[in-house]
Amino acid sequence: MGHHEAAKAARTLRHRALLRAGLTVTAAGAALAGAGSAAQAAPVAEAPATGQSAMANDLAAGAQGAAGAVGYAIAPAKSLRLDPLANTGVDPLNNGVGTQVADFQPVSTEMATSPVTSGGALKDLPVAGQAAGLLPG
Repeated sequence: MGHHEAAKAARTLRHRALLRAGLTVTAAGAALAGAGSAAQAAPVAEAPATGQSAMANDLAAGAQGAAGAVGYAIAPAKSLRLDPLANTGVDPLNNGVGTQVADFQPVSTEMATSPVTSGGALKDLPVAGQAAGLLPG
């Protein structure tokens, strides 16, 4: 190995070290700038007028916000597909048991399991769907 090849390798190592140091300093500066801007104080709210309770206003606003948020959070859950493997060849829930005794009508479990195995959601289930209808959203 010649002398000129060793100098090139050392130069490359120095460049990488300087690049890493520069990136580290830049990241630290960005983190400090972000922390400094987040630490600013929020404006002070005015005191309520006489006869009004700040606690009652806060509780009413909080309850209204929570009621609205619950509806938006529950609505997708009611229409979410319960069995992600439904209508596929590998669905482990797609099994039913049936029997028929003499001349009586056949009895099967497919009537109870078909809403789930056909890709239904919570709102499509016979009893739970009616109960889910009572939920907001």
